[in-house]
Amino acid sequence: MAISTVLKIDELDDGFVLAPERYDPRRRILVRSGCRLSEIANFAKEQTSSETSDPKRKYLVFATGDARDGIIRPTSMPCLGREIGSMKRILRPGQVIISRLRPYLRQIALVDEGLFLCHHGDTDNLELLCSSEFYVLESKDEASIAFLVPFLLSTQVQSALAASQEGGHHPRFNERTLRSLPIPNSLLERRSELSDRVEIAVNSARNSFQELDACFRIAGV
Repeated sequence: MAISTVLKIDELDDGFVLAPERYDPRRRILVRSGCRLSEIANFAKEQTSSETSDPKRKYLVFATGDARDGIIRPTSMPCLGREIGSMKRILRPGQVIISRLRPYLRQIALVDEGLFLCHHGDTDNLELLCSSEFYVLESKDEASIAFLVPFLLSTQVQSALAASQEGGHHPRFNERTLRSLPIPNSLLERRSELSDRVEIAVNSARNSFQELDACFRIAGV
């Protein structure tokens, strides 16, 4: 069945955007009471590149394919600053990353503390970076936002993001869509509990990955 939306000219987005997907009613999530995602999370904008990074420092760079279903599993080894290439986003423990590119790939994950130790024992000497295709969310206060991982991976949100993607060859959704996602009070009331559970689960998965990697190294000798 065809879906249609009727808008007045003054209801068009800035620049008089006429792309039909921009006004798809399936982008909207109806919540009786709650808050917008932008009310609990900031969008971190720290960036670096080969030109601006410390050439002697080690960096671990994540591509969009390294994050999926809540956890990051690195596929590359640390590199020096001069090898970073184009602009990358700087990551900190406790942040949540979500790729704006092809949302159906579920490239969403928690930036866990274990990532800083998986290739090097000293967190001061290894900095984590990710592709600029990721939006990087961080808490507005000291409270964990790990609960956003299952929220963003939920069927309702995934459907809204899928309806929000624009472009044919490299479909993406914009920051405004993410900022405006409504989070229901029923979820906010369980924020602390759910964040704890996500952090514990990701930490367990990280330990499992590290043990498997150790086994692979032994088998490869």
